[in-house]
Amino acid sequence: MKPKILFICGTLNQTTINYQIAQHLRDCDCYYTPFYSDGVVDALASTGLLDFSILGGRPRASTEAFLARQRCAVDFRGTQHDYDLVVTCTDLIVPNNVRGKKIILVQEGMVDPQNWRINLVRTLQLPRYLGNTAMAGLSHAYVAFCVASDGFRKLFMRNGVDPERMVVTGIPNFDDVGAAFDNDFPFHGYVLAATSHLRETFKYENRKAFIKETVDIADGRQVIFKLHPNERFDRAVAEIERYAPDALIFTNGNTNHMIANCEAMVTRYSSVLLVALGMGKRVYCDIEDELLPELAPIQNGGTSARRIAEVCRHHLAAPMPQPRETVCVG
Repeated sequence: MKPKILFICGTLNQTTINYQIAQHLRDCDCYYTPFYSDGVVDALASTGLLDFSILGGRPRASTEAFLARQRCAVDFRGTQHDYDLVVTCTDLIVPNNVRGKKIILVQEGMVDPQNWRINLVRTLQLPRYLGNTAMAGLSHAYVAFCVASDGFRKLFMRNGVDPERMVVTGIPNFDDVGAAFDNDFPFHGYVLAATSHLRETFKYENRKAFIKETVDIADGRQVIFKLHPNERFDRAVAEIERYAPDALIFTNGNTNHMIANCEAMVTRYSSVLLVALGMGKRVYCDIEDELLPELAPIQNGGTSARRIAEVCRHHLAAPMPQPRETVCVG
């Protein structure tokens, strides 16, 4: 009987990461599910109140559309089978029906910086999702955590993640960024501003200051704004037109191609940072300049998915390790 693997998806980025890994596990029965939760969080998601997150709204719709296009075998909430392995790109919430199973956690991209909010979550033992991606890896509910680079391994260690369970594999979608230099995006030599959806997730952002900083950095060069797919386009466009009227604005398009053709990129701490760092671009962001070079993801020619699949095979054959206490609930 073939091993059964459940891939828990989320954002489109997480979903495509999972899909690439599964292509190297074709001798297994691979199933996919949009992200799901239990209890109070699940009840809130069912009302639409969490549509800004991977539990609903545009992120879930994008994932379901991708799975349908690829004709993936979908098992909503992972209820149809007893799975031998679970692959997920986030452990901020670990659904009840996969707790105690062999879980492979894969880094999805950039993580939020440590701040007072994360310290509050740690101190009060609040659910990890309240600390967002700064809490990545802290469930210790997995058998392996596949990360983008040695620099990220060090970062996660400083955050409290067990180094013995981390494997530096590189991560799909960020391991062959040089391929994006071959593109037909018509602009070159500009400063690219990649916006965030912080406000849509109830975090503070001074967008006026961000726009003006970008214009100052450009110093006369063309400015292009690429809007985050999950933010309110009408509000963002109005703000840019007011404070940077000469800027070009894109609500869609291949972001990697835009990064490839820019001279510098301005952002907060979005995962597009990993693409820009992998390309060696000058980056202006909320992360200290001295830390940025260490966070550049391994460029291995797009072989990270295969490497992660090898980690999956290893743990399919290995005995289940002893359970590990979680750092905080959720």
